[in-house]
Amino acid sequence: MLNAPPYPTVLKPYGRALVDLALEREEILCLSGDLTRQTEVDLFQDEIPSRFINAGMAEANMMSMAGALARCGHIPFVHTFGVFATRRPFDQIVNSVAYPNLPVRIVGFMPGISSPGGPSHQAIEDVAIMRSLPNMTVIDVADAVEIRQAVRAIVDLPGPVYLRLKRGEIPVIFGDDHEFSLSRAQVLHDGDDVALVASGMMLSSSLAAAATLEAAGVSTSIVNVPVIKPIDAATIIRAASGAKAVVTAENHTIVGGLGSAVAEVLAEAGLGRRLRRVGLRDTFAEGAQSAAWLFRKYGLGTQDIIDSAWEALGRTGPAPQAPVLVTPLGEYSPV
Repeated sequence: MLNAPPYPTVLKPYGRALVDLALEREEILCLSGDLTRQTEVDLFQDEIPSRFINAGMAEANMMSMAGALARCGHIPFVHTFGVFATRRPFDQIVNSVAYPNLPVRIVGFMPGISSPGGPSHQAIEDVAIMRSLPNMTVIDVADAVEIRQAVRAIVDLPGPVYLRLKRGEIPVIFGDDHEFSLSRAQVLHDGDDVALVASGMMLSSSLAAAATLEAAGVSTSIVNVPVIKPIDAATIIRAASGAKAVVTAENHTIVGGLGSAVAEVLAEAGLGRRLRRVGLRDTFAEGAQSAAWLFRKYGLGTQDIIDSAWEALGRTGPAPQAPVLVTPLGEYSPV
């Protein structure tokens, strides 16, 4: 079951889920790169202070600490913004975490251009960086339901994990019957004209785009891909095989992320389909007070998905226009 937009929101679903799990599992430790409240782990610090470590603004050292703690039998969950979780400490992740294949869970907040802080704070290449590492699982979840389920799913997963999370008010897109899977992508709707393949914050926009396309007579399938590595190639191939075109949507550069992963799947399967990738087009963005403004400026909005699908299918005339939703306070609408 899917909720209808605008979506209800919750605060700190990750922080609450981690505390609940840690109360059951004594081997879980929480590390913060001096961004404790900003990454929701102030809840952990308040409720389980004996297993909370503020490593300070020294992310490289924090990753090395996490690797050492994992060698001692702990399961460290490491928290900071996505740029500081990947770009800054990459060498330590490689040598202290990924190469020894240790159970360190790296949690990066403010993905893609969702940060107002400009290029220094926008994790636009984190999926590409982490996807390139052997042993690393890469997850980009879409809502609060998937967040809560993913925390439990990854705790006993062998090897390291990179979990990408939106900050702030988190939408509730899925119903209680939703089941997050580490091995399977989810086909949320079947169609035979275009397959929309989305991850993370772009799922809500893809759902909105699909509704507009369907109303204009375009049969649309929607594939939610929360686990980008290892990617569920079989589900993507089945969805693409039943469609005339494929559109990927990601809050990330189109170089090396979900769009690249889907392109690799299609190419290796020998499946010839028109592919369009919606994402940041090999450029840095800028700072802004509104993430929605940035998404629209850089081509990551609902209308951009609609336009890409329309063009890929070779439809004539102007593409249908996505409706503008009025978002009450405390709710979340697709961009």
